[in-house]
This record gives sequence, structure tokens and C-alpha cells, in this order.
Amino acid sequence: MNEMYREESVEIELGGRPLRISTGKVAKQAHGAMWVRYGDSVVLVTAQMDKNGREGLDFLPFTVDYREYTYAAGRFPGGFFKREGKPTDPEVLVCRMIDRPMRPLFPEGHHKETQVVAMVLSTDFENAPDVMAINGAAFALYCSPIPFPRAVGAVRIGHIGGEFVVNPSMKIMDQSRINLVVAGTKEAICMVEAGAQELSEEEMIQALQLAHDQIKKICAAAEDLAARMGIKKEMPPVPVHDAAHAAEVEAKIAGPLREAMATKGKLAMYDALDKVKDDLLATYPEDQAERRAEAGHLYHDILVKTFRTSLLRDGRRVDGRLFDEIRPVWGEVGVLPRTHGSALFARGETMALANCTLGTSSDIQRLSGLLEGTEKRFMLHYNFPPFSVGEVKFIRGPGRREIGHGALAEKAIVPVLPDAVTFPYAIRVVSDIMESNGSSSQATICGATLALQDAGVPIKAPVAGVAMGLIMEGDRYAILSDIAGLEDHYGDMDFKVAGTEKGITALQMDIKVDGISFDIMREALAQANKGRMHLLGCMAQILPSPRADISPLAPRIYAIQIAKSRIGELIGPGGKNVRAIQEATGVDINIEEDGTVQVASCDSAAAEKALAMIRAQMEEPEAGRIYKGVVKRVEPYGAFVEILPGQDGLLHVSELDWKRVENVDDVVKVGDELEVKLLEFERGGKLRLSRKVLLPKPEGYVERPPREGSDRPPRRDGDRDRDRGHRPGGDRDRRPPRR
Repeated sequence: MNEMYREESVEIELGGRPLRISTGKVAKQAHGAMWVRYGDSVVLVTAQMDKNGREGLDFLPFTVDYREYTYAAGRFPGGFFKREGKPTDPEVLVCRMIDRPMRPLFPEGHHKETQVVAMVLSTDFENAPDVMAINGAAFALYCSPIPFPRAVGAVRIGHIGGEFVVNPSMKIMDQSRINLVVAGTKEAICMVEAGAQELSEEEMIQALQLAHDQIKKICAAAEDLAARMGIKKEMPPVPVHDAAHAAEVEAKIAGPLREAMATKGKLAMYDALDKVKDDLLATYPEDQAERRAEAGHLYHDILVKTFRTSLLRDGRRVDGRLFDEIRPVWGEVGVLPRTHGSALFARGETMALANCTLGTSSDIQRLSGLLEGTEKRFMLHYNFPPFSVGEVKFIRGPGRREIGHGALAEKAIVPVLPDAVTFPYAIRVVSDIMESNGSSSQATICGATLALQDAGVPIKAPVAGVAMGLIMEGDRYAILSDIAGLEDHYGDMDFKVAGTEKGITALQMDIKVDGISFDIMREALAQANKGRMHLLGCMAQILPSPRADISPLAPRIYAIQIAKSRIGELIGPGGKNVRAIQEATGVDINIEEDGTVQVASCDSAAAEKALAMIRAQMEEPEAGRIYKGVVKRVEPYGAFVEILPGQDGLLHVSELDWKRVENVDDVVKVGDELEVKLLEFERGGKLRLSRKVLLPKPEGYVERPPREGSDRPPRRDGDRDRDRGHRPGGDRDRRPPRR
């Protein structure tokens, strides 16, 4: 057991509620363990480092696992096995939000395997466990022997009722114009994840500044807790290179590196850079293995240095573009003949093939885990096949990167989708990356917008996305639009902004260095806005607006409303009634809890037939109306005529004709269709019908006077059973009248 632990805790006021982080009570064999409580939500986060490490590692094997146990909400897991399985997409996205701000802060030379595990133990559905898990991970790493040298904090910002709110309740987030999660140190922000309802750049800066003010409070609490615990860090040795050897290598390869970086084409440039490295290593004889290995490490350092200094010194990028210049854009819609909507979108050497599929409410995704019961009407899935970067790999299920990129693009598109009443379709967009040289997630956003428009989805406005970068050396910096290749790998900031002409709908930022001021962020957002407007203009030339109608291959959805009390009647016993309509017409029928009935079919005539059958079944009989009915049963005293599905009335023998009818069978037979008028509702809801009132009255016809005190026709022989109920069981089988 780790003797250094004793029970310690800190409390931070965030959003008007205390966030309490304590340690030393559970998981004491872990290097770091934090029990995080916010309201009635509880998350346990642990941090563990491999004690010995593995030989030969030259990178940091850092992994994050975040799990939301259903028992945290007092629920059973869904499915056959009744236990949690592989992480859900929401869990994967939280893993990424924990990883992104932490990974860059580990010191150079730390190569021991390190793992963070976050477990949601209790949730009140008020206080979101994702931000709690980020804070718990930061505290567990910082307040442990693991070489994690900086305190980190995280908060969520919403915008409700015209004001920014810190850590708003989960129950009111649907009212917020922004869902912004920010992580950072005392000095600067280092991670941003946001979805927004067309927020302006200045509003976004205000939200980030508010978030950083709160983060400073969390970092101060972490430093206080670590000081009380007396933490001693196991820092890795700092790699030391021979300065003379480094200068010698730089003199050899700096020029060739600049020439190689100027090579046109991503793969050709990488081949040229590899040749510089191979030529360098070839200058070392076999008996100088150590100097040869050191030269390999120096090559990478000199490559990064040469790339960065050349860009800042020359004022141009390796591919010759200006800092704010977007690569050439090309696109095409309707590229696949049998999909509902499709588009190719290319920007430089990055290309996305986006496809849109429209479905009915039966295609809506039902989420599992803590979000069980929640439904998603819009899904955007991103695939990154290995051929897109000229590689050979197994194709498995989507990885964390693919899930993350798809979620970012989905977040950008959601604010412009039509509501379910206006457009009652389930919508799925799939983006397959055909080739990639930076910013494939933003190409996905542009391609998805075009595919939605091609499918006839009436989006409110087109959305475009652009990836920004930053190179910073001292006081000098360069903000780069539409980053590619080396700019993505060796830059100091990866900054993706998506939105419409009006404002930002999604923002994702990862910053690798301290000292990026809000003035630089403001400048980067303004430059991103310029790039976004350029892309929206290019997209307008490809397809300026949604098509006037949805694809003829997509199902048409028609909706009508029925009373909630009659849903069961429409469905019928065991679904008999609905199934009969579907079999007769070939349509799909979905019935919502509020009484909305959706009929979906690619055949409009079949849909109209189904709607007519539903209306007829749900129609209420109305006294005085004329109906075309079908004779269902004939008795000596009259015939029973079905005027609406499942609703029949008595056509008494005296109402068959103006003349006397001796035998009902002489006038009507079972299966005959005839027009009748509903005269009135009788006792018990029975329907009194008449045929004769629709026939011409004979000349000289004299109505027989009714019996005294009665407005009913006089009883005749054979009529004695007319009031004994029109079905076996009498009044018990009749429904009450519907008014």
C-alpha cells in the first residue's frame, strides 16, 4: 500500500456549487487517485505509471479509459448480457477530452507507460461527469509521483438567457447557445471543445476568458493539495546531445531539408525528406552505431527547427502559400446514382466523399449507457481508410480518432438542421476520406453540407470548416489557414473552426505551448472567419442551396395527428390494424406517443391510400352526414351497415324504402355497398341509419302517424327485437357515442 497517501481534500466553488476533490480513502495502491464529487455526481479517477518501463521506447505510451456505469443512475445495462461492453461513442469522446490537454504536458524523455482510468460511480443528471473526470485526471496526475509537472483545470461554459454560465445544469443545456468545454493551466488555455448556435468570434473570446478565470481557481486548489501531500516527482533524465555533433549535423542537412520541404506533393515531399535522412545516416560507418543513432534523433529536431525558422523568416509556407491562403477547392454533387444525396469535396490533397441517407423514425438511433432513452435523429460517421494516406493497415471498427472527427463534424452541422416537425426524417451522413493531407474533418463538414443539400434536406444555412495552425518562436508568430502536412505535425496549435456566414457552430482547439494570448486567439478567429467565408463562396458555386425536393429514391413521410386516447384503437390487438394497413399498401407506419402518425413510402399513391384508411378508421360518426357503407349482417328487422371501419349502425326495415318492405333480403344483401344517412345516436351510442331519406319520395306519399308520445316509427310484426341490441351481448358490445 502506498504510504504517502493520507486523506486530503480541496473544495472549489464553481457555478455556485462546491466541487470537492479528495484523495487517500480509496484506490490507495494507485500512484494517484481522486474522488470527485459535484452535487450527487461522483467520479473516481486514478493515474498509474509502469514502474520499470519498456526498453527501446522513444514515445509516451499514454492511455485514457473513461466508463459510465449504468448503476450510477440506478439502472440495468441494456442488451442480453446485462453488463457494460465496449465503450460507447460518448465515452470515447470524453477519453479524448481527457487525453488532449494532458499529453503535451508530460516532459520530454518520459517513456514509461502511463494510464488514467475514470469511473462514473453516481450521477444526478445535473452535474456533468465529463468535466469532473478531466479535473480528476489532472489532479490524479499532478498529485502523484508521475512526472506530470503542471496543474490543469477544466470547466464547461453555457450561454443561457443572454448570459454566460459556468458549469450549467445538464437539464438546461438544451437552452444554451453554446456547449463549451475548456481545459488549461494557470498560464493559458490548452484544450477547447465547443458546439454553438452561430456564436460570433467576439462572444467566443468572452466565453474562453470566463473559462480561464475559473480554471485558475482549480489550478490553485491542485497546487495547494499537492503541497499538503508532499508529492515528490520521478522526473525522467533530460536527453543531452553533443552540441558539436548537433552543429555538424545541422550544417549537413539544413539546406537539403529546405529543398526537400519545397517539393510539390505530400508523398513526394515525404520521400525527399526521407532521402535526406538516409543520406545523413549513410555518412556514418558501421562501427559508429551510437553516433549514427544520435544523428537519427538530431535529424528530427533539426527538421522541426528548420521548418519553423524558415516559415517565420521567409514569410511563406513550404508549399508556397501565404499564411491566410486556402488551397484550391474542387467539388461535385450527385456523384453516386442510387444514394439519396452525395458529394465529393476536395481542398488541396484532402478529399472527402460524403453520402446522405434519409430514413423514417424507425431509423433513429437509441443511445445506451447513461444516455439510455435518448434518441439521435442525425448521425454523422467519419471513416479514414488506410489508402487515404498511402498506407496498408487492417480495417477494424472505427477508432477513437474517427469517432472524434465524426463527432466534431456532426456538432458543426446540427445547428442548421430543420426541426423534426418541418422535416420528420432520420438523417445519416457518412464521410469516407479518399485522400488526406491535413484537415479531413473540416473537408467532411463541407462535403456533408453539400450532400445534405443534394438530398434535398432544407438546412438553414451552409456550413464550412477550416483548420488553423500557429507557429510561435519568442515574440514572433505566424497564424496559418488551412494547415497541411508538416504544419499540422510541427505547429504549436491545431485550431478547427466551423460555422455559417452568421457565426461559429463548432470549435476544437489543442495548444501545445504556453503563452498564447487572447489577442492571438482573437486574431486567429478573425483569420479563420475569412477562410470560412472563402470556402462558403466556393461551395455556393458547387451547389448554392438545397434541392427543391428530396431524392425520388428517399421515402416520403406524411404525418397526421390522432387523439392520444385512440392510439390503441389504431394499432389494434397485437398490432392487427396497423399491420393490415401496411400489408394492403406497402408503407411503413410509425406512431408517436403524442398521437403523431407518420406514413413513409417511396410511392405517393400508396401513402395516400394508407392515410385515407387511417383517417377512415379514426373518423368520428357525425349525425346528418351521408356515408357509403357496406352491409355486414341482415336480420328480419333490418340490416347492419358498416359506415366507418369498425363502426356500424342499424338500417331498420322501415328506413329501407318509402314503400313497405316485407323481406329485408329483397332490398339488400351482405356485402352490398349503399349510401345511408346517419339520422341520430340512440341509447347506448347505437347508430340509427336511413336509406329511404336519400330516395325520391313517391307522389302522394302519406307518412303514417307515430304512436302517441313517440317520435319513432310504429312497431310492426317482426320488429319486437329491434331494441334488444344489434350484436350478441346487446349494449355491452356497443361503444359510447363520440361527440
